[in-house]
Formats: sequence, C-alpha cells, structure tokens
Amino acid sequence: MKTAAARQARLEISIAAVLAGIFLLFIIGNPKVFTRFDIYYSFMSTIPFFGIMALAMTLVVTLGEMDLSFPSVLALSALLFGKVFTFTGSIWLAALVCFIVGITAGAINAFLIVRVGIPSLVATIGTMFFFRGMVNVIAQGKGIALVKAKETLFYSLAVGRIGGIFPAQAAWMLLLGVGFWVLLNRHRFGSHVLFVGDNMESSRMMGINVERVKTIVFMQMGFFAAFAGILSTLEVTYFWPSQGQGYLLTTLAAVFIGGTSVFGGMGTIFGTFVGAIIIGSLEAGIIAIGLTGFWIQLIYGLIIMVSVSIYAILLKKKS
Repeated sequence: MKTAAARQARLEISIAAVLAGIFLLFIIGNPKVFTRFDIYYSFMSTIPFFGIMALAMTLVVTLGEMDLSFPSVLALSALLFGKVFTFTGSIWLAALVCFIVGITAGAINAFLIVRVGIPSLVATIGTMFFFRGMVNVIAQGKGIALVKAKETLFYSLAVGRIGGIFPAQAAWMLLLGVGFWVLLNRHRFGSHVLFVGDNMESSRMMGINVERVKTIVFMQMGFFAAFAGILSTLEVTYFWPSQGQGYLLTTLAAVFIGGTSVFGGMGTIFGTFVGAIIIGSLEAGIIAIGLTGFWIQLIYGLIIMVSVSIYAILLKKKS
C-alpha cells in the first residue's frame, strides 16, 4: 500500500510540474496576458464544463472501462432541460428531468455492458450515436433560448458569480474534485472501484458486487454529464443541438494526462483536475504566445505523449 501511495504521489507531482512548466512558458511568452486576472477568469468560466465530466470519467477509466457517449448524454439532458423549462417555467423541475435523463442514459450503458456483456467501448459508441440522434430528431436543428433563467436562484447557484468575480461553476468543480478524491481514496466504494479495475475476478472472490459497482459508476457518469449540460447551457442561456460535441477528446485527454491508467486499477482525481486545467488553457496560451491555431492539435498531442511517457517511465522504475 505504501508503494502504491508513493507511486501515485510521484505521478501527481509530475503532472503538477507539467502544469507549472506550461504556465511558466505562457507567462514568459506573453506576460501582459498571463499576469492579468482576465485570462484566469475565462479559464474558470469554461474549464468546469468538461472538467466535471473528466472527474466522473476518472472512475470509469479506473474500472478499466470506457464511455464515449457522455457528450451525447450532455446534449440530450440539456435539450430536455431547455424544453421542460420553456414549457413549465420551473427551472427546478427542468433540472430534475435533466438529471433523470442523465442517470437513465448511464443505466442504459450499464445494462448493455454489465448485463448484455457488450464491451464498453463498443456499447458506448452505439449509445453515443443513439443519444445524439435523439437530440437531432427532437430538436430538428432548432436551439432553445433560456434568457429567463437568469432571473432564478438556480441560475445564480449554478453559474452565478460569487462576489461578482468567481464563477460558480469553478466552485462546483473544486467541490466535486474534493468529493471525488475522498470517494476514491478514503471511501469503501472507491476501494471497490480500484479493486475491480485491477482484477475483476479477484474482486468477486473478495465478495465485491462487481456488477453493482460498474452500474453505479456508469450512472454517475450520466448524472455528471447532465450536470455539465445544465452548466454549459445556463452559462450562455442557450441550447444548441451540437452542444457537447467538442468535449469528448478534451475530457479524455484530461483523464489520461492526469495519470489515470487506461488499463484500470489506478486513478488520480488530483491528476485529472490538473489535467483539465492544462487542456483547458492550452488553446488560449498557444495563441497568446504568438503561435497560430494550426499548432494547437500538434501541441495537444505532444503534451499527451510526453506526459504519458513520463508516467510509464515512473511505473517501470517502480516495478
């Protein structure tokens, strides 16, 4: 256990060092931008939309599973959120429906993976297209304006500005980061997730209900995709049918840059949190230091390769 803790500590120190190095480069490259609060305000406003999903995805990947459907779940949940609010005028009811849709979508994924036995990668590719198709059929290419939501308490709690400065969604991401860390590192359920991801058959022999653990993890992924849908919709007070399509790779990149093993059995919430900040700040930083947008994907790939290589080297040294 001490060795595992030491290994995780090395990984988390490494990802923190990568973050510090990137921001040092940005500050040197354009101090006028990166020594002002405005750029960090922008990061706090936008990163939580995929950062919250990355925290939830960490549990999925730690299980040794994958979920590619969450951007479509986000869009479907947000669509129903907008529809219900428009028809009823109750934002609380709309939020309740949104969460039910997200949890149900996660339960469908869990059923296909746990009960039917379809590999999670294949199952969630199917549900990714299915849920997105539902969005397209229901929305018919039309958006939903939610300007009236600004008058509600729910809006202030979700995406308001704390003290007129700090975006509430950033506070949600921070609180959820702490919650997920406690769950994964200090709660029995987190231990079950780690055990199942490391060795599923041994976990069964230990008395862990593997099917229940997997079902809960996929359902919480749907729940937090729905939550991200609410936040991203309320931030701009508008729903559009393509919502969520840009979050797939950024969310997964945050998880893997953070050091969570794609093979399962090891996950780091701190690493994912930092990884989300790295991914969310790269595009603005690259442009701010004078490079064109053509460099963005190249540098994304480079940072992912370097980070994962560092972690692989650390793990080899451990073994």
